[in-house]
Amino acid sequence: MSYFSNIDKIKYEGPKSTNPYAFKFYNPEEKIGGKTMEEMLRFGVAYWHTFTEDLSDPFGARTAIRPWDNYTGMDLAKARVEAAFEFFEKLDVPYFCFHDVDIAPEGSTLRETNQNLDTIVSMIKDYMKDSKTKLLWNTANNFSHPRFVHGAGSSNNADVFAYAAAKVKKGLDIGKELGAENYVFWGGREGYESLLNTDMKLEMDNLGRFFHMAVDYAKEIGFDAQFLIEPKPKEPTTHQYDFDVASGYAFLQHYGLQDHFKFNIEANHATLAGHSFEHELRYARTHDMLGSVDANQGHPLLGWDTDEFPTDLSSTVLAMYEIIKNGGLGRGGLNFDAKVRRGSFAPEDLFHAHIAGMDSFAVGLKVAQKLVDDRVLDGLVEERYNSFGSGIGLAVVNGETDFRQLEEHALGLKEIKNESGKVEQIKATINQYLLTAFAGE
Repeated sequence: MSYFSNIDKIKYEGPKSTNPYAFKFYNPEEKIGGKTMEEMLRFGVAYWHTFTEDLSDPFGARTAIRPWDNYTGMDLAKARVEAAFEFFEKLDVPYFCFHDVDIAPEGSTLRETNQNLDTIVSMIKDYMKDSKTKLLWNTANNFSHPRFVHGAGSSNNADVFAYAAAKVKKGLDIGKELGAENYVFWGGREGYESLLNTDMKLEMDNLGRFFHMAVDYAKEIGFDAQFLIEPKPKEPTTHQYDFDVASGYAFLQHYGLQDHFKFNIEANHATLAGHSFEHELRYARTHDMLGSVDANQGHPLLGWDTDEFPTDLSSTVLAMYEIIKNGGLGRGGLNFDAKVRRGSFAPEDLFHAHIAGMDSFAVGLKVAQKLVDDRVLDGLVEERYNSFGSGIGLAVVNGETDFRQLEEHALGLKEIKNESGKVEQIKATINQYLLTAFAGE
């Protein structure tokens, strides 16, 4: 059965194309910086937003119209697998991602849930044999069900802790079976609503133990996927323990987990933490902890996780600059953790949204690579910090001075002269590169 019979395979047609079902800038075979766009961008489709999202919100019922709406239960789960792989093929994406409850419904018991998962995983495995699309990462949903009202790995309830561990164990088994390149931990409710009833130390200690047990089990079964922490500051909890990359990195270091995890950074989560997307990417890559990316954007007028498809070209340029400087994403990728707007309820809107996101990051890649090749930002930064390349500055960098010597140097200064930071000039230069990148096409 075809679920998108009116849509052909999406192809690259170039910037002048007026075909809404064509890539204008994403050419998977075009080489940028020695790698094809497909190799560098490693796009992934988020199963939950694309195949299970119904576009309901706190103020209104679902609006999504989907070709599989007439099915229920396990029949619905099977239909979604069929639709998913048709979608992957027509969009020609190399990866997809899912939570356990995305692909199969929960049963009345954990045993029944696992049986449902086994059935659907077997079906996905069969589809993957004839598909180029691989599993970028999978994860366990340990936040939606009421049992996780007080958290999962940080829950005050030991039975819930055990249930969450059992779900992750099953997720690791599934990841190994399907050849996942990564496994993600998103602590949707790993935090607190009020400190008045919270033992923060016990919760964080238990979460550290939880992660260590996951590492141990993965080693036991020979699952060598990259483990990823996905930070988010709030929503649904008041404060989450993986607030941002900095706090997450401190957590990993404190519990001796920094050699086993990297970060899966989401743009919208970065802004909710009061950071820019590129800040979180820079912090992670500075510490060799950049693993993968959830590609989306928030709305500047709304203070919650809107998960919009990325279309802000300035943002994709700066993001891709960090990723290029990181040497790429390695085993990670750009997963579209994004959903169409509530008014974009038609099945074909799923294609339009992904095309827009893929084109936006293709533009970001092309412009960022030119900025790197021309050493635009590198040159400016080196010039700005050139005082640390000689004299007293070099002594500071090399650890060859102390407060007494620095005082002696300062006492001998007649004046201190600072240079302009040239932020406006730099932004104008980036705009120039962005606007002229495709001038000849």
